[in-house]
Amino acid sequence: MANRKQPTYRVASNPARQATGGLIVLFAGESQTPPGHRVGPKVVDYYLLHHVISGKGRFMDGDRETELSAGQAFLIRPGQLAGYAADEADPWKYRWVAFAGEEAEKWLAEAGLTPPRSVADTGASRVPERCLRAIFEAFRARRPSAPLEAAGHLLLLLAALREDAGGAEGFAARPASHQAELVRRAIDFMAAQLAEPVTMEGMAEALGYSRAHLSRAFKKETGLTPVAFLNRLRLDRGRRLLRERPELTVAQIALSVGFRDALYFTKRFRRMYGETPTAYRLKTAPEARSTVSPGKRPPAASSVRTPAPSAARPPGGH
Repeated sequence: MANRKQPTYRVASNPARQATGGLIVLFAGESQTPPGHRVGPKVVDYYLLHHVISGKGRFMDGDRETELSAGQAFLIRPGQLAGYAADEADPWKYRWVAFAGEEAEKWLAEAGLTPPRSVADTGASRVPERCLRAIFEAFRARRPSAPLEAAGHLLLLLAALREDAGGAEGFAARPASHQAELVRRAIDFMAAQLAEPVTMEGMAEALGYSRAHLSRAFKKETGLTPVAFLNRLRLDRGRRLLRERPELTVAQIALSVGFRDALYFTKRFRRMYGETPTAYRLKTAPEARSTVSPGKRPPAASSVRTPAPSAARPPGGH
């Protein structure tokens, strides 16, 4: 008779229970289960994610039953009736993590685990196991940074599930019908990186597509090239800052929206809106709106001092 592995069970809890970015890791553990070991069916009030390290077992989700083995993971959502059982001949060893938070479902969706999907296959990747072990060790050491460490490793774990389980559903292999989604993601990328030196190559790489494919899809969906759209976003944000942040100079606003030179920002602004940033700010100032009567022009733009070009300097390191 083959030697059976000695059953083990270890668990460690979050010493602080503080949420990080809308996500809180509650506890983590690991177990070499005995033959036929069964849990549930039952419900829990948190998310519970298991990753199988070795052996085999079954995951029962309502009327569905799935055979799982090393490299696969299964998720139980709050309020979901589910159970799982180890194989009699080759009982599984797994690690798990429990978590909650208002952002949890969003991050699970990013990992590709949208309902009703609850199983992922990571193949031979060791990343999920390492992330789960790191969460367990952080809690066991009871470091003050443990909640932050755990949340970070959980996000890395979900990223690994997305990367390894994506297959034909991965971003790089999305069919043409997802063109609008690609463009939406490109716009989100631009908006998030507005003050940074965005390049087409960098954006295409970040989104998982070639530069040519991204450019074609973007032009087809919006009628503009990505570069033209980015300039419009920057100018629109600049116009809003001119209205809402009177304490900022034109040079500071130029840097804040990704223009390295106040003169170039002014040139593009005038080309787009037919007036200089200073003239626009003067026209839209609260006192101007309240004192200028219909049919009268606001004071000339020259009455407001424009910061010297030398005030515009490249932003510091990040």
